[in-house]
Amino acid sequence: MTINGRKVMYRRRALLLALAASVLPQAAGSATAAEKAAILLPGSINDQSWNANGYQGAEQLKAKGWEVAYSENVAPADMAEAMRDYAGRGYTLVIGHTGRFLSAAQQIGPDYPKTTFVVGSGSAGAGTNVTSVDYDNAQFGYLMGVLAAKMSKTGKVGSVNGLEGLPNVVAQVGGFRKGVKSVDPNIEVKVVYIQNMEDAAEAKEAALSLIAGGADFIFGKLNAGQAGIIQAAKEKGVMASGRSLGHSAIAPEAVATNIIEKWGDMYGSAGDAAKAGTLGGKFQVYGLGTPGSTGADFAYQDGKPFNPKVPAEAVAALDAARAKLAAGEIKVEVTKADARGGV
Repeated sequence: MTINGRKVMYRRRALLLALAASVLPQAAGSATAAEKAAILLPGSINDQSWNANGYQGAEQLKAKGWEVAYSENVAPADMAEAMRDYAGRGYTLVIGHTGRFLSAAQQIGPDYPKTTFVVGSGSAGAGTNVTSVDYDNAQFGYLMGVLAAKMSKTGKVGSVNGLEGLPNVVAQVGGFRKGVKSVDPNIEVKVVYIQNMEDAAEAKEAALSLIAGGADFIFGKLNAGQAGIIQAAKEKGVMASGRSLGHSAIAPEAVATNIIEKWGDMYGSAGDAAKAGTLGGKFQVYGLGTPGSTGADFAYQDGKPFNPKVPAEAVAALDAARAKLAAGEIKVEVTKADARGGV
C-alpha cells in the first residue's frame, strides 16, 4: 500500500513523546472528521510477523471508510503518551497492538470518554471505552502442539517465546504444551523465554540450543525474532512453525505451517462496533466456532494450510482436535505452570 509523505512528528521534551505517525491516504469523501482511527505498533510493519499482521487492521479500517494513522516502534515507556496524543487530536478509535498497551489504555481512558481504546492481545476491558480483543491463543497453541507431537520422531519438541507471563503468551505456550501431551504424555516439551521479541539472533540461538538437545519441532510466539527460529530450523533440518506466509518463503522446507492471525478482521469488527457504540468495556475473544471470525487460522502458502511434508496422519489429528474444540468437546484451560520455562 502506498503511504503518502505526510508525517507528524512530536518530540519528547520532559514527558513529550518522540514518535512518528504515518497517515494512510484516503479516498475522497470516504470518511468524516469523526471517523479517525489510529493504530500504534511496538515494532516495524515490515517484520513479517506480529506488527505486519497488526498493520492489516489499518488497511481494513481504511477500506471501511476510516481516516487512519499509524505509529511504529512505540516503546513501552511511550505507550500512554502516544495514546493520549491521538485521543487529544480527535481520534475516536485508538488501537494499541500488544497487550502491553492495556495499562496505558486503562490509565487514560477516563480522560477521553469520546474515544474508544482497543488493545490487541489484551486481557480485559475497563470502564465504558477500553476494550481488549484477541484470538483464542490457547486453542491454536493446542492445535500446534498436536501437530508437533504427531510430527516428532525424537520425542522432543521445543518452544521459543518472549514476554513471559503475559496472558496471551501463557495461553498459547501452555496450550502448546497441553496439545503435545494430549497426543503422548511422554514427549518432552522444553520452553525457552528470551528477552526481546524482535531479536532474531537471540531467538536463533535459543532454537539451536533446543535442537542440540534433541528437539525436532520448534514452536514460537515472537515478532521479528520469529525469523531466527525459522533460520535455525532450516540450518539443522528440523521443522518449525511460523506467523506469516513470509516465514514459509524464508524456509519452505522447514516451516510446517503458520498461525495467521486475522487482525484485519478483528480490528475491522472493532471499528464497526465502535461506530455503533457497542464496543467499550469488554474482552472479546475470537476462536473456533465464534460467529464472524475464528480470529486466526493455519496457512503454509496461499490455498495450502500445511507444508506437503506434513504427514496426512498429523493433519487428520489436528483436524479432529479442531472439530472437538469448535464443538466445545475439548476446552483448553491453561495455568502459568503449563507455560513455564524449561521442561
